[in-house]
Amino acid sequence: MKASVIVTVLNEGPAIERLLESLVDQSRGPDEVVIVDGGSTDATVDILKAWAASGRLPLRVLVEPGANISHGRNAAIADATGDVIASTDAGVCLERGWLEALVAPFEGKSETPGPAVGGVSGWFVADPQTPFETAMGATVLPSLREIKAETFLPSSRSVAFRKAAWASVGGYPEWLDYCEDLIFDLRVRDLVGPFLFVPEARVHFRPRTMLRAFFKQYYRYARGDGKADLWRRRHAIRYGTYLVATPALVVLALLHSPWWWLALMAGAAAYVATPYRRLVLMLAPYGLLDRLKAALLVPVIRLVGDVAKMIGYPAGLAWRWRNRRRPEVHWWRRE
Repeated sequence: MKASVIVTVLNEGPAIERLLESLVDQSRGPDEVVIVDGGSTDATVDILKAWAASGRLPLRVLVEPGANISHGRNAAIADATGDVIASTDAGVCLERGWLEALVAPFEGKSETPGPAVGGVSGWFVADPQTPFETAMGATVLPSLREIKAETFLPSSRSVAFRKAAWASVGGYPEWLDYCEDLIFDLRVRDLVGPFLFVPEARVHFRPRTMLRAFFKQYYRYARGDGKADLWRRRHAIRYGTYLVATPALVVLALLHSPWWWLALMAGAAAYVATPYRRLVLMLAPYGLLDRLKAALLVPVIRLVGDVAKMIGYPAGLAWRWRNRRRPEVHWWRRE
């Protein structure tokens, strides 16, 4: 079965070489690699063209200035000739068996035969280089033991599906700039079949390196949630926690009884308990000072992410209201 790997890039520069080297090293090499550049202003395209000319990978490079991620993925898949499409992102490093693990179910080489699945979901792990990145990874990324395989929806940094499945759901939603892979996953699951979770198909990537970049990322994620009308309950709980429950506990502690401070502290402890459980397992390479630094950063990162989401979500809802007559925003409707 022919397998095509597709990637979208924008201003990745030398970082793209890490991904390309890991593609060369795959235990099951890709039959072709199609990379779409969204209009890079650095050396990304030159690096990719040099790789294509070297012959180390069966690589084709398409340049689509101004393309968002959805359009880039759709362009890459449309150009690809493989029966199976494996998607990943720039800036990651693929484990050697990544592609082999993703493609095996479609070839009947796993317990679940290919026709029974809509896609195959891989896994991703943080590859932090600093205490800040370690705290970031522990705060925002679930551990493998937290995942429910039957409901897990893949990130497009590690997923595979038949090209026919992509066509049957109308491709990635180009009206969305973020959360596009989630909408794609939901439509594949609904119209084609469930995703088989294969955690052996692992990729490694660096978390955000600065709070400002993290804030922007989570603002955009939440804005995408609002545009796509996703996770209403989850966002409502967040607003309720910050705007109702927390102020109420503070007022009770100030005006009624100082014992309410204990309730507030217990809630705060529960709020960061899961990130700290993850962090403990990630601190081995660091000394005492760096461990303390990472520990202190966890609540800060959690708070910044939540504020970004609370600002981004209503921005997305406002966009959705302005565009409510566009049929594509009602993506859950069967065609």
